[in-house]
Amino acid sequence: MARELEVAVAAATAAGEILRSNFGREQVVRYKGEVDVVTEVDEQAERKIGGMLREAFPEYGMLAEEGGAREGGGEHRWIVDPLDGTSNFAHGLPVFCVSIALERAGEVVLGVVHDPMREEIFVAERGGGATLDGRPIRVSETDELIRALLVTGLPYDRDAMPAALDLLSRFAVLTQGLRGLGSAALDVCYVAAGRVDGYYERGVRPWDVAAGALILEEAGGTVTNFRGEKLDLQGLEIVASNTALHPSIVDVTGADPAEDLLGLPAPSFPRRVGPPPAPDPTAPNSTAPKHPS
Repeated sequence: MARELEVAVAAATAAGEILRSNFGREQVVRYKGEVDVVTEVDEQAERKIGGMLREAFPEYGMLAEEGGAREGGGEHRWIVDPLDGTSNFAHGLPVFCVSIALERAGEVVLGVVHDPMREEIFVAERGGGATLDGRPIRVSETDELIRALLVTGLPYDRDAMPAALDLLSRFAVLTQGLRGLGSAALDVCYVAAGRVDGYYERGVRPWDVAAGALILEEAGGTVTNFRGEKLDLQGLEIVASNTALHPSIVDVTGADPAEDLLGLPAPSFPRRVGPPPAPDPTAPNSTAPKHPS
């Protein structure tokens, strides 16, 4: 894997320079869904990564967020997210990264996550441990949920929002605190480095977490689906934490939404149908523009 690792790190670094040099500039944004966005910089970074990987390993397949799947002639496949945290990037929030994983016969064997703003590179090879800028990293030793700082994300799918808010409300009272970084790959890597204690999210894609999941495992952590079963990269959900804390997290993520935890009722969230009502300009303290009669 030495050659693959070298090229993956070089590709992630080159793409990261594209992101960093374009950060803070006005972005051309288009929508892939109601709120999910992609920028021209995503596509530029993906072209850079794809070109470098194909030049070095033309026989390897590739699955990338913006470009879809390209079949190869063997058992190897790259899984690429050229800009994980696009919404942050587009809004000028400096929390985003490049994620590159290599899959062999269906198993991820190499992962690289590069944060160009902090100039950090997380790396792992299966069986070889995990590093941050060349130094070994380990997950935290927190073993109580009430002492744990978790990170999570909210779904782009608005139909999935009630369930996500249900989990958010439960963890808000069961943990030390919750954070939302807006980059799934960095979320998992921060667990791997012991910066936070756990991460859960529903709605993730293979390119979001493939590299980070291996980095976490090689840092001594555990990664599963919401029910504590083996992670399926196509399964859209992930729980990542240190091994001691993991059962406590999946007790919550795997619970029936109607189940009462610690005497807390499962909240009910109304669904909005149609656009919100227009503001009333005659209402007290209204910020709606007032037109002369």
